[in-house]
Formats: sequence, C-alpha cells, structure tokens
Amino acid sequence: MNRNSITILVATFICAALMVTAGCESDAQTGAGIGAAAGAGIGQLAGRDTESTLIGGAVGGGVGYIVGNEQDKKKAKAGDEQLSEEMNTVTVNVTNSNGSIIPVKLKKQGVGFFGPRGEYYDHLPTSEELRPVYGF
Repeated sequence: MNRNSITILVATFICAALMVTAGCESDAQTGAGIGAAAGAGIGQLAGRDTESTLIGGAVGGGVGYIVGNEQDKKKAKAGDEQLSEEMNTVTVNVTNSNGSIIPVKLKKQGVGFFGPRGEYYDHLPTSEELRPVYGF
C-alpha cells in the first residue's frame, strides 16, 4: 500500500470510530473508543503490520479510558457539590409595600442561616424579618 492509501484508510477508521463512540454514555467509554482508534492508526503507521495496529489500539484504548474516567469523576464531583449547595439553600420571598416580590436566598450553616449580605440568623427568618434588610 502506498502512503496515500494508508492515510485514507486510517482517516476512514478514525471517522468510523468517532461515529460509534457518539452514543457512549460516559467520557470513559468515549475516551476508550477514540483512544483505540487513534492508537490503532498510529500503530499501523509506525509498524505497518497487524501486530503494531493491535498493540496501538490496545494502548490507545487504555489511555483513552483512563483520561475519560478522570473526566467522569470530575463531573460527578461537581454535580455532587452543586446538589449539596442546592439542598443547603432556602429562598424566602419578601413582599414589598408596592406588591413586588424579592427572592432572598439564604444558605443553611449548621443550625442557622446566612443571608446574601453576610448577616446571620439563628433560625429561618420570615418574610417580615427580612423586609427591613431586603425590601422596601
């Protein structure tokens, strides 16, 4: 095979691998598929035999899986932190004298709550308690 044929074959293989990995449920699966495709292509270009292609695919797939798995872990941790923050946030709607409403987000800390301006309440404040600070 000449160099152009190999390049076209590798490009076709990589495109096919990308199409297959498009439906993957995790970054680890996607990384393994892309890594295997890239590794196989590099292996073929380097060794020009089946053994090199298989070794390259295996190494690329393993490395791609590891990288994708780390991305999955980061996403899971970020999701857990966001969920924790949402669970520790309470919104109290303060009704103003003109009927408009101002939502005040309070963060639960221990047994008390912190307001957006840093003030501390030892209980969940009512709309009437927050009106002097946030309403009019």
